[in-house]
Amino acid sequence: MFANSYGDKSRRRFLTQTGLGLLAYAGLPGWLQAMEGMPEMPKMPERRADPTFKADVEIELRCQPGSVAIMVGEPTRVWQYSAHLLHGSAGTVTEIPSSYLGPIIRLHQGQKVRIHLYNGLPETSITHWHGLHVPADMDGHPLYAVASGEKRVYEFEVVNRAGLNIYHPHPHETTAKQVYYGLAGALFVHDDEEAALGLPSGAYELPLVIQDRLFDAQNQLIYVRNRHDRMAGFYGDRILVNGWADLQVDVDSRAYRLRLLNGSTARIYKLAWDDGTPLTVLGVDGGLLERPETKPYVMLAPGERLDVWADFSGRAVGTELTMVSLPFSGVLPMMGMMMQGNGLPVGSHYPVFTFKITRKVSDSPKLPAILSHFKRYTLQDTANPEKPVPIAIGESPMAMTLNGRPYAYNDVLPSERIPVNTVQLLEISHEGGMMGHGGMGGMRHGMGGMRGGMGGGMMSMAHPIHLHGQQFQILSRTAPAHDEAYASVRDGFIDSGLKDTVLVMPGETVRIIKPFQDFKGLFMYHCHNLEHEDMGMMRDFLVE
Repeated sequence: MFANSYGDKSRRRFLTQTGLGLLAYAGLPGWLQAMEGMPEMPKMPERRADPTFKADVEIELRCQPGSVAIMVGEPTRVWQYSAHLLHGSAGTVTEIPSSYLGPIIRLHQGQKVRIHLYNGLPETSITHWHGLHVPADMDGHPLYAVASGEKRVYEFEVVNRAGLNIYHPHPHETTAKQVYYGLAGALFVHDDEEAALGLPSGAYELPLVIQDRLFDAQNQLIYVRNRHDRMAGFYGDRILVNGWADLQVDVDSRAYRLRLLNGSTARIYKLAWDDGTPLTVLGVDGGLLERPETKPYVMLAPGERLDVWADFSGRAVGTELTMVSLPFSGVLPMMGMMMQGNGLPVGSHYPVFTFKITRKVSDSPKLPAILSHFKRYTLQDTANPEKPVPIAIGESPMAMTLNGRPYAYNDVLPSERIPVNTVQLLEISHEGGMMGHGGMGGMRHGMGGMRGGMGGGMMSMAHPIHLHGQQFQILSRTAPAHDEAYASVRDGFIDSGLKDTVLVMPGETVRIIKPFQDFKGLFMYHCHNLEHEDMGMMRDFLVE
């Protein structure tokens, strides 16, 4: 079913049975660790299983070093998740053959889940359930990180609606490195509403995790060689999908459901079909939309997910359709474009994966007109309609900040204290840019142009802002007027669904409505450009 530069039969079997893959290792230079200067987390006691918690699903999850053949030649050294199902129905855990990505975990709304995490890495780690609404001490906060050789037990009930979520490391200052070297996996939640739609499933539901990676001549991953590699985020020169290079998928002439996830640490994609066919979007981070939406292209930032209807009916056997990333500008300042220079510029045109129609079939499901129903809040539902909670993005050569401060444990600002069981209005905006202390501040919006004079302006980047806990609604976007860079991306936002990650462009203000229900404690919010997160662009909400 698949063809690529290192294809094999196990990979072909995998996507005919299930679907998914995900994210990608090397040590940080000593100078880079020294420049951080963020205080260490306190060590919390090991958490053990609660004998009164009756689990419907129980999984043993390990993170450990390994190796996998990604390209022809030397196997690539990686860090990997592996899983063993201790209790639960068949199909709950599915390994991905010949991939460094973690196994797919499939759960159902209402299930009670116990996961035993074993840290087999040579350093501290912790796992976060990106997208799941769980108690604070089950969310994977760095506060609960476990040392090498230790374990942590998670216990929670699945309250999310159907959707594609992610599990990945979240240790203090080393999240990006651990993800880059392979520690990530996909976690599906299913529910009865989704099942009643009869959407394509099994071999016709294809999870596709998109990443960029950089390899040396011996097929080993290269990561963060200097400070510049981190300031703009780290970018590779080869696109991998589900951990495989040069992916081609053989398909029938019928409708498929594509579950797309941006597993890169920094790269943003502008996804479109190469023949100009519009994209039909079924869902985003938080699950299905209320109705399908059609777009000429869709922006996909790190941590974001897309649910896409792809109908190959009527296409002749032997024809191909390629998903590409189209040209765009504005997500990096000009200096960032120059620093990035790994051979595949951000905002350039390149292929991502290809479908080849290999079999003619007559049956195909119809696209539903109505997909789902979910609670939609209005400004009047918020506790603070006149005073939004601020999330101010700040950039400088030595630190990335939110609300003027780099991350520090137990450093909650008054605006970050949120009453439990309230619905809040939040406003995400830019304080300034990379050259925030003067020189070259007028250059802005990457390839989209330069503005202003020396010293007066700021150099800004786009930032995918991820909020832990419950998913949110996007209320509004306010962008600079007559901005050519913004015009190259603005038609690719899907703002009608539930989100947990939102791409905020330079000069843009985004207002969101987010519930803070059920659980008290610390819940992180941060940039999902993971290099930026590790440089300090992360804060805590204290829900109390």
